[in-house]
Amino acid sequence: MRNPEQTIGNIVDKQKTAFIGSVDEAGFPCIKAMLQPRKREGIRTFYFTTNTSSMRVAQYRADNRACIYFCDRRFFRGVMLRGTMEVLTDAASKEMIWQESDTQYYPLGVTDPDYCVLRFTAQSGRYYSNFHSEEFTV
Repeated sequence: MRNPEQTIGNIVDKQKTAFIGSVDEAGFPCIKAMLQPRKREGIRTFYFTTNTSSMRVAQYRADNRACIYFCDRRFFRGVMLRGTMEVLTDAASKEMIWQESDTQYYPLGVTDPDYCVLRFTAQSGRYYSNFHSEEFTV
């Protein structure tokens, strides 16, 4: 992969679904489908919305190790990023990615205590395409 930032960024931007991974209290991996990230900074930092009361938030608060995966089904290629997930509840983070349509999930608006932001920070990854996988550092 000549340009990881561009190649992976293109995959991420074209997907409507992201898969996020966490570690449960027994040490087992857990995967969940999410809506695409609301914002990304290169291929290092990704922002998602979720419910503060969710099981995933509790898992990330206990163990912040995480991964995210994006799959391009059309060309059967994908990318997994490994790193850490932070749960952000400060007003600036919540306002940064808030959309008016979010009131369907968070009826109290951007200040809803059940609305929070997940910030994923990648450290490394693995890219698959054309029957070949390669590791990379972010």
